Order: sequence, then C-alpha cells, then structure tokens
Amino acid sequence: MKRRLLALSLGSAVAFACEQDSPTTSRQPTLRADATSAAVITAITDLGTLPGGDFSSAAAINGAGMIVGSSNSQPGGPSRATLWQPDGTIRDLGTLPGGGQSFALAVNDRGQVAGASSITGLFPFHAFRWEKGTMTDLGTLPGGIGSTATGINDQGEVVGSSTTASGSPRAVVWRSDGSIVDLGTLPGAVGSGAAAINDLGQVVGSSTFPDFVTVHGFLWQAGTMIDLGTLGGDSSTAFAINNAGQVVGQSTLLGLFAPGHAFRWQKDAGMIDLGTLPGGSISGAASITSSGQIVGNGTTATEQDAFLWRAGIFTDLGTLGGPFSSATGVNSAGQVVGISATSGFALHAVRWTTQSR
Repeated sequence: MKRRLLALSLGSAVAFACEQDSPTTSRQPTLRADATSAAVITAITDLGTLPGGDFSSAAAINGAGMIVGSSNSQPGGPSRATLWQPDGTIRDLGTLPGGGQSFALAVNDRGQVAGASSITGLFPFHAFRWEKGTMTDLGTLPGGIGSTATGINDQGEVVGSSTTASGSPRAVVWRSDGSIVDLGTLPGAVGSGAAAINDLGQVVGSSTFPDFVTVHGFLWQAGTMIDLGTLGGDSSTAFAINNAGQVVGQSTLLGLFAPGHAFRWQKDAGMIDLGTLPGGSISGAASITSSGQIVGNGTTATEQDAFLWRAGIFTDLGTLGGPFSSATGVNSAGQVVGISATSGFALHAVRWTTQSR
C-alpha cells in the first residue's frame, strides 16, 4: 500500500499534467490566507523537475529542508526518485539494478531516503533505502513478489508493505540490520500496509477486510496492532504519526456516500474530526509535526487545495496558479511540501514557507 494523496488522489489531478514548464519559469502563486488563518504564507516555490521533465511531486521533507519525491526527465516518461537539496539543486537518485522507474516517499533527519523502485523494466517494485549515493534493495517477505517503503525513522527503520507467498499484502518493518518483520493484520482482516514509523518504533497504516471496501487505520506497537476505528463510517486510513503518538489520516463519516474527513487520533482522546476548509466537504491529513501542526488536502467551494491545520484553524495554502494542490509533508520550521497544478496545468512539486501568526 503506497502512501496516497488521500481520497483526493493524484489521479484526480492527472488531467492537469498536460504541458511542460521550465523549473525556472516565474509564476504568480495563488495564496488564500486571511485573518482567520493559522499561519502566514511567506513564500510558495515551484521546485521544478529533473532536466527535460514535465512532472514532479514532493512527498516528504526533513528538519534540514531536504525534500524527496519523484520527477520524470521527459514528457510523459517514467518517474525517478528525486532529491531536492535546501540550496535548490535537484538530484536523480536512480533505480535498483534493472529498474526503469522509482519513487522516493520518505526521508529522515540523517538524510536516509525510503521508497520503491522497479527491478525489471517498470514492474515489479521493491522497497529501497538510499543513503549517500547507494540504493539498497530491502527485498520482500519470503516468497513475495513486490514491496514498497513509505516511511523511515531516525534509527533507519523502514516501513511499508510486501506481498506474501500467497500474494496478500502485509504491513512490514525493515530493521536497520536489514531484517524484515511481518506486522500482521487487524483481527478478521485479509491485508495490511504500513505508512509511517516514529522514533519510538510505533507504526501506523491500514488493514483491509474481506469485502475489500472496509479499511481501518491501525497503530502497531510492541507486537500489538490496535484498531483506530472511524469517524462513524466504514473506513479509515492512517498516514502519519509523530513522536507524541498522535496519528493523522482520513476517515469516512456516518451515512450512505458520506465524505471522508481528516482526523487526529491520540490515546487519551481517540479519533477527532478536524473538519474541512471553508466551503469544502472532503479533507484528509497526510503528515504531522512533533508540535501537532498537520498538513493535507481538502476541497473548497470550487477546487482542491493543500492545507495547514494548527490548534483548530485551517490555512488554505493555495496553488501555483492552477486549480489543485495537496500537501504531503511538513517540518518543524513550518516548511510544507507537496504537489500543485501550475497556471499552465502542469503538476509540479512545491514548497510552501509558513510562519505562525
């Protein structure tokens, strides 16, 4: 199970990715912060693409401002795991031997990167850990065909998913010594995938039930998988966890065809509905800092925008001029990363710089 751009997925915006644009092109960003916002947006930066590319997406940012994600190097071409340094330089991290495409999905404060790379042409994928120019294949569970890494902590422990010999997906953790641990599923479930791990070794993700419609977020710690429940609907997905044990994600509400809302879960309070951007009906949370700042994506009255949530208040982060953006990572300095449609309807990695009011 790869980390997704929530229910408001990248797939809903692919139609915008139809025109190449230079990473050096100057654009007037669309900002929507007002007096009721949680933060002031001081800059919005188009991170551009690998040379020759027309698409990029940022997935995560560490405390030093290193950003990882993916970019193609030719219009419509396969994506490559990509690293943006704080000075603006962009680096293609390559692929595993024999692979034709790769994606970087997480980075820790040591500069270690986790993601997935194909190993033969474009498929199947294997999880990788990248460090100082070397990409290491993390392999699969015994008999499995594919795996994906979606999170990494500062100890170098990586989480994600792997198929089993029977083809079922399982949430897994790769220890720093390279060993792999099957985290199992929630009781009665048939599959699972992990999304993130904190420095205490707590893992969050989702587990799928036999109807393949019902999905519940989970917290795994010390060998036990805890069902996080829902906001009244049939499904929830956990995407991130901080070192305080606060979990964020998305859950459906009670009712037929009810929308999904962003949530924050913590042990003493359970699952709390964070609401939506003004005028919107759908939201989802993708990342959380140690101080509880949350980023994600939600609908407004007219489009889908990235948001920053803090202390009960939403800030609409705006776009690079197009009608779509989604935030996927945030650090303690208030730097937020994700993807945005440009005024030319390309999709580019973006960094928002914010400061508290």
